[in-house]
Amino acid sequence: MKRVILLVMDSLGIGSAPDAACFRGDGFTDEGANTLGHIADTLALAGSPLQLPNLARLGLLHAFQARCGSPPAGMIPPEEIAGSWAFAREISPGKDTPSGHWEIAGVPVPFEWSYFPKERPCFPAELLARIAEHSGVEGSLGNCHSSGTEIISRLGEEHLTTGRPIYYTSADSVFQIAAHEEHFGLERLLDLCRCVRSLLDESDLMIGRVIARPFLGSGPEDFKRTGNRHDFAVPPPSPTILQRLCEAGGSVIGVGKIGDIYAHTGITEEVRASGHPALWQKTLSALQRTGDRSLVMTNFVDFDALYGHRRDVLGYGQALQEFDAALPALLATLEPDDLLIITADHGNDPTWPGTDHTREDVPVLLHGKAVLDGASLGARETFADIGQTIADYFSLPAMESGTSLLG
Repeated sequence: MKRVILLVMDSLGIGSAPDAACFRGDGFTDEGANTLGHIADTLALAGSPLQLPNLARLGLLHAFQARCGSPPAGMIPPEEIAGSWAFAREISPGKDTPSGHWEIAGVPVPFEWSYFPKERPCFPAELLARIAEHSGVEGSLGNCHSSGTEIISRLGEEHLTTGRPIYYTSADSVFQIAAHEEHFGLERLLDLCRCVRSLLDESDLMIGRVIARPFLGSGPEDFKRTGNRHDFAVPPPSPTILQRLCEAGGSVIGVGKIGDIYAHTGITEEVRASGHPALWQKTLSALQRTGDRSLVMTNFVDFDALYGHRRDVLGYGQALQEFDAALPALLATLEPDDLLIITADHGNDPTWPGTDHTREDVPVLLHGKAVLDGASLGARETFADIGQTIADYFSLPAMESGTSLLG
C-alpha cells in the first residue's frame, strides 16, 4: 500500500534565495533573511537553544548546513539520519502561498501576479464601485496595506458602528476582507468574497487570492480572528500532481487550508481545522482511514500567520518545538510503504523588517524505505522536484517540471 504524507511547515525558510535582493520592502530587501537561522540565533543568545531532535533526525539540520555552511546556532546535527534531505529554490516569480504550493505540486507559476500599490487608497475606485453594485454592500473601511491584526484593532470598532467591511491588502497578491463574524455575518462575508473573486476574474488584474478574515470581540482589547478564514484562489494554471493522482484513481485528502490554496481542484476530501494541535489530529485521523495510492497533505499555517507575520520570534520557536514533539506520533503510524515529505512554501523571517514573507530556500526532508537513510540530495533547482517525486512514487506520467528525488 503506497501513500504519501506531505507536510508543509508554512514559511520555514532556511536562507535567502539567490534572487532575494530583487524582493524589496521599504528601504530593505530579502537578501540575508533566514527564518530558521535567525530564530535559532535569538534563542541561543537567550540561553535556550532551539530543540528539534525529531526534525534533526529527519535531516533538517543537515539541510540547513548544506544551504548555509554551518548548522543553526546552538544545534548539533546528529550522526544518524532516518531519511534523505535536500534544500530547494523557488522558480515562480512570487513568494506567496499559492505560488509555493503550486510549485511544490509540480506546477511553477508561469506569470507575474498583480499587486495593489502601497499608496492610499490602494484599491481602484472603479473596482470598489463594482463591488458595491454587485454585492449590495455599500462602503468600506481601510483601503490600504496593513497586517490583519493591526487593522482589526484600529478599525474594528468603526466597523461595528458603521457595518462597513474592512478592505486591505499586503505585499502578496491578495484582496482581504475583515468583518465581524456575528455583527456582519460569516455567510454574508463569504458571499462578499465570492463576489469580489468573480469581479477580479473578469478584470485585467491577476490577483491570487481573496481572503475572508472573520473576527470576534467587542473592542480592540479582545478583537480576535477566528478559524473560519476562507481563501478564494485562482486555480493552478495546469494540472497539479494532486489532480493527476485523482484522475488516475487515487485519493487526495487536504487538511487545513490546502483546499483553498488549490482552488478546490485535485482534492477528494477537504478537512478543515484551526490550530496546529487540531491539524495534527486531523492528519493522523486521515491516515487511519486512507488506503493505497493516496496523498495526505497538510499545511501548518500558524508558523506563518501567528508568528512570522507578527514578528514573534519566541512564539515561532516554541511552535517549532511543539511541532517537533508531535512528530513521533505520526512516525509511529506510518506503514512500510509510506513516504513522508516535510517541506515549506517560502520564508517569513520573524526578525526581518516589515511583516511580509521573505524569499528563501526551503528544506526538503524525505522518510521511508523508498529513500536512502543519511543521503544528501543536494540543492534542488525548483520546488517542483517534490511533485515530480510524488509522480514517480505512484508511477504516474512525469510532470512537465522538476526532477524526482527518488533514486
